[in-house]
Amino acid sequence: MKEKFSAQQKKIAELEARLAFKLEKAKSEAEKAKAEDDTIVVIYRANAEAAQVQAREAAETAQTRAYWIAELAKYQSRRKTLEKIHARGFDLADEIIKAKECEAEASALASDDDDDDEESKSGFESGEDLDGEETTPGENQEP
Repeated sequence: MKEKFSAQQKKIAELEARLAFKLEKAKSEAEKAKAEDDTIVVIYRANAEAAQVQAREAAETAQTRAYWIAELAKYQSRRKTLEKIHARGFDLADEIIKAKECEAEASALASDDDDDDEESKSGFESGEDLDGEETTPGENQEP
């Protein structure tokens, strides 16, 4: 009986040792998984924050661009009005030149900064008058 009891106690001890080993292994794997999950969460949070910053910057850029597009329309309208008055015989050459300068500046600010190729140049930059007429360098741009 003592031998049976001793054999059973030995089996119980072996089972407890195996169970303890498996428990430690499971704890270790759980800690590794938690560390990997924490890393993934940190990466996703960083990516989400970066996306928010980019979205905010894009919105600010779009808002600024919309402002300058509105300013460009205002300057174009003012210049055209001055040119019509000038055509009636009033000397507004200086005002028209200033209006064209303001218009060119607003056009540059309203244009997309990423477009640096020839196709994206405004008519003023590519040798066209702001009314769409071709000009040559040095030619008087007054009507």
